[in-house]
Amino acid sequence: MNSDRQVNCSAPGRAGIIGNPTDMYGGSVLSCSVGMRARVRITPADTLTLVTNDQECRIATWQDLRPKKDLFDLARAILDYMHLPPLACRVEYDSEIPLRSGLAGSTALLVALLKGLLAWQDKFPNSYRLAEMARYVELNHLKVVCGYQDAYMCTFGGLNFMEFRGKQFYRQAEAELFATIEPLAPYAEGLPFVLGFTGVRHSSGAVHKPIRERWLDGEPEVVAGYERITEIARMGKKALLLEDWSLLGGLMNENHAIQRALGGSGESNERLIAAALEAGALGAKLAGAGDGGTVIALWPYDDSSALEEALRQAGASATYRLRVDPGATIENREPA
Repeated sequence: MNSDRQVNCSAPGRAGIIGNPTDMYGGSVLSCSVGMRARVRITPADTLTLVTNDQECRIATWQDLRPKKDLFDLARAILDYMHLPPLACRVEYDSEIPLRSGLAGSTALLVALLKGLLAWQDKFPNSYRLAEMARYVELNHLKVVCGYQDAYMCTFGGLNFMEFRGKQFYRQAEAELFATIEPLAPYAEGLPFVLGFTGVRHSSGAVHKPIRERWLDGEPEVVAGYERITEIARMGKKALLLEDWSLLGGLMNENHAIQRALGGSGESNERLIAAALEAGALGAKLAGAGDGGTVIALWPYDDSSALEEALRQAGASATYRLRVDPGATIENREPA
C-alpha cells in the first residue's frame, strides 16, 4: 500500500436563477454555481472508514450500508450503488455549503464523494455520466424526489442554460437521455445577483413530491404553470445575455408567482422576497425548492449593502454574492 496515495475532490453548490423547478418536468433552467464547495479527501487505511464532523464509521459488510438517518447515509448510498467495492481507504468529507439551504449542498457532497471514490478506483466518467450517476443515487438509493438541475450543476459548475427535454419521467439508467448544457459564463459580464439564506433548513423532496404527484395526475394548473416557467427560462436566458435587467427581473417575479400559487414557496421565503423587492431589487424568487432555504434577488447596482441589510432585517441568517465556480474537480491525485 502506497501511504502517500490520496485523492482530493470538491464540487460546488448552485442557485437557480430562473426556470426552476422545471428540471423535473422536461423544462429549462438557467442556473449558476456558488462559491462554496463540498470537499472529500481519500487516503489509504486498513479498512474502509468514513469520517465527517469528527465522527467515524467503519464499513465492512453489506449490513453496514443500511441507512441509519445519520451523517453517513449519503456515503452509504454511494457505496451501495457501487456494490460495496473492496476499498481500503479513509474517506473524509465536509462542506462549506449549509446543508438543506436550497443550494444543493447534499448533492454537491454526493457528487464530490462519487467522483472521488471513482477516481480512487481509477475510473473517470465524463461529466454527463457522472451527473446521471449522481441523480440515480439520489433518486433510487436516497429516495429524494427532485429534478436534474442539482446533479448537473454540481458536476459541470459554471453558469449554464440547461434543457431537460425527454427527462420528465424517471427512467432506468440505460434509458435516460442526457441533458443539454449550454455554458453562458463567457458571454455574461458579471452576475448581479444576491442570495439570502432564510436560516430555515428544508427537505427539497418534501416540497417537490406533492406538486410532482399533482403534475403526474395531469392537474391543469400545474401542467400549464410549468410549461409557462419553461418559456420564461428561455426568455430569461436572452434577457441575461442582453443585460436587460428590467425584463429579467419581471420574468423572475413571474416564475416565483407561479411556483407560489402552486404551493411551492414558504413564509420565510416570502418575507425575504418581499424585503428584497421593497429595497429595490428588480426581481426575487426561490433559488431552490422553497419552504425555507435560499432566495435569489436581481440587484444590478454597484453597492448591494442596502439589499443585504434588508434581507438581514427580514430574517436572513446569511447573504452571498453569486459567482461562477468550477464544477466537480479532482484537486489532487497521487496514484497508487
